[in-house]
Amino acid sequence: PLEVAATLGAGKLDQLFSVILPLCRGGFIIATTLTFAHTLGEFGVILMLGGSIPGETQVLSVLIYDHSEAMNYAQAQQLSLGLVISAFVVLFIVYGLNRHVERGAAL
Repeated sequence: PLEVAATLGAGKLDQLFSVILPLCRGGFIIATTLTFAHTLGEFGVILMLGGSIPGETQVLSVLIYDHSEAMNYAQAQQLSLGLVISAFVVLFIVYGLNRHVERGAAL
């Protein structure tokens, strides 16, 4: 595709915006989604760097961990269910956007 664009007279910047970035769009969407999903459940780094200061550095995964440590399993399960539901909602939105983009590219 880059050679075809070059033979049609496209410059380097035009090749970037009209060929390379559209071809990489799916990879960018997947990378963003996986990064978001990874950081959504990450608590090890937060505990190591910021600790678990209530009201300041506490995130949902750390709160679930704290409830589990306190044997408050009902609250931990409710929070976990909310976390799973929010992850599925984000994934469905990204999947829908990806299908919409692919349909637009196919037309």
